[in-house]
Amino acid sequence: MIIKLQDAKVSVASPKCVFELLKAYFLTLDDFDQDKEHFFVFHLDIRNKIKIMDLVSVGTLTQSLAHPREVFTRVIHKRTPAIILAHNHPSGETSPSYEDISITKRLCEAGKILSTDVIDHIIFTDKEFYSFKEHELI
Repeated sequence: MIIKLQDAKVSVASPKCVFELLKAYFLTLDDFDQDKEHFFVFHLDIRNKIKIMDLVSVGTLTQSLAHPREVFTRVIHKRTPAIILAHNHPSGETSPSYEDISITKRLCEAGKILSTDVIDHIIFTDKEFYSFKEHELI
């Protein structure tokens, strides 16, 4: 599901910029939806401006589906050169799980095959975020 941004093309200067967009989006959701994991793909143009904010999956309290097929379907269709992955942790803990690290590696490998750079993967809560890039996991 494509989520419309107020600014047509928002520049991504840092992971905090993405976190602020996600935090604003979550304020529009009710409590029931905020308690589910959401997995997003931000499509970037060659100047690192967000072209599309794509909600790929809404899961449960503890997991969401982030299969490469689902993540890259729109990326291929739109010929997106780079993406940022993001998902929330309703638990309030931003540290990545083993599954988070594993799927990030898998999605980065898929991106390399498709010539699409995976710039970052951000895990966020309502108060803070964790950037795989800032922690040198990407």
